[in-house]
Amino acid sequence: MRVTPFNSIKTALSAFIPSEMIGLLPDKWEKIGTVVTIKLPEELGQYKQIIGKASAEVLGCRTTLNDTGGISGIYRNPVVEVVFGSSETETIHSENGIRFRLDPQKIMFSSGNMGERRRMATIANNTETVVDLFTGIGYFTLPMAVYSKPKKIFACEINPVAYRYLCANVVLNHVSTIVEPLLGDNRTIAPKDCADRVILGYLTDPQEFLRVAFESLRNHTGILHYHELVPVERIPDQSLAHIKKVANMYHRFLEVLKVNEIKSYAPRVNHMVLDVRIYE
Repeated sequence: MRVTPFNSIKTALSAFIPSEMIGLLPDKWEKIGTVVTIKLPEELGQYKQIIGKASAEVLGCRTTLNDTGGISGIYRNPVVEVVFGSSETETIHSENGIRFRLDPQKIMFSSGNMGERRRMATIANNTETVVDLFTGIGYFTLPMAVYSKPKKIFACEINPVAYRYLCANVVLNHVSTIVEPLLGDNRTIAPKDCADRVILGYLTDPQEFLRVAFESLRNHTGILHYHELVPVERIPDQSLAHIKKVANMYHRFLEVLKVNEIKSYAPRVNHMVLDVRIYE
C-alpha cells in the first residue's frame, strides 16, 4: 500500500479507534500554514482530540480545527472548534509566492480555489484599474498585484477582521502602492466609473451585486469576472442570463471570454467563474 498522509493518520489511530470506525475518518482536510481543518462526523466525536493530534503530527501542523458548521453569514466566518494544539491560530500561508496572513478560526480560505488565484495573477496588465468587490484577505487581489502589477486595485471588504488582514497582507507582499483597501459594504464604498475590470467573487446571490459592478466599470464597459454556484445542467446559461439582464439596463452588450469551472461545490452544483467583456 502506498504511504500517503491519510494512510499514516489511519495507522497512527488504529490503536485508539475501533476498526469498524476507521472508515469514517475524513480523507480530506484544509491545511493553512501551520493549522489544519478537518470535518469529523458525529460518530467520531468522542475521539476528536486524538484524531486532531494525529492529523497535526502527520501533516506538520501545530493546531487542528474541526469544521462544525461550514461558513456563516455575510462575513463568511468559519464555524470551527480547536480539537488539538494552541487556540492561538494566526498563521502565514504561502502559495505561488504570495503570503497570506490570517486566522483560520476567523477567516475562510479555500485551497480548492488555488487554480483561480493562479489564473488571476497574470490576467491584468500595468495600464489597468481594477475593482475587487469582495476582496477578503486578498485572495485574488494580492496575486494580481504582485504579478500583473496593474495601475491600481481598489479592494473592497465588509468584514473588519478580513480587512485588517488584507491591510497587513498588502504590506507583507509589498504592494502598498498598487492596492487601496476599502472597508465597508461595496454598494456604498466601491468607486464608480473607473475600472477596466471588476472581480465579483461572491457566491451568495452574486447577481444582486452586478449593478455595483457595472457602476464601477468605466463608462459601464470593461471586463467582469463573475463567480456563481450553478447547477451543471445550467452552465453557463444561468450566469449569462443574470449578466444580460443588467447589461440591458445599461444598454450594453456582452461577449463571453471564458467559462471556467473552479470546483465541484455540491452534487451537480459547480463553482463557476465567467470572464465577460461588456461593451457598447
